[in-house]
Amino acid sequence: MSTELTSSRPRNFVLRLYDRFAGLVRELGKFGVVGGITYLVDSGTYLTLLALGWNTYVAKVVAVAIAATLAFVGNRFWTWRDRPKSGLHREYLLYFLFNAIGLGIALGCLWLSHSGLGSVWPTVFQSTTADFIAGNGFGLVLGTLFRFYAYRKWVFVAAQPDGNSAG
Repeated sequence: MSTELTSSRPRNFVLRLYDRFAGLVRELGKFGVVGGITYLVDSGTYLTLLALGWNTYVAKVVAVAIAATLAFVGNRFWTWRDRPKSGLHREYLLYFLFNAIGLGIALGCLWLSHSGLGSVWPTVFQSTTADFIAGNGFGLVLGTLFRFYAYRKWVFVAAQPDGNSAG
């Protein structure tokens, strides 16, 4: 009998963890799929604009604006489709405000690499590869962590127990 109790405790613990975090895991998965698709759009647009001779910062802003528009559609109508709508206008404006902050994070990483480290070692840090890694690697990861939190907390707001949305 003691073997039965010992083996059921870890299973109950795992089930409780699953019950508690299943919704978050699904949200993260959907957010990741939308993000993966828009990452390809962002990266492809950025590299294309660089190949056309665009300034690295302008190319990054344009690439993010295009990818963010697609991400808004994917997140509003798939990732958080079950959440109450608080007005498309409100959500769109907040979404792009937080995207601008996320873009600022990516541009900060790009600036640190291209201009900061590039002033010391230009042959390495002022290359397309270094710019891509800084902006679309480090910058995108840090910006994405911020955006997921902000979208979940302030843009696509979960319903409160009384049925109203939080704000």
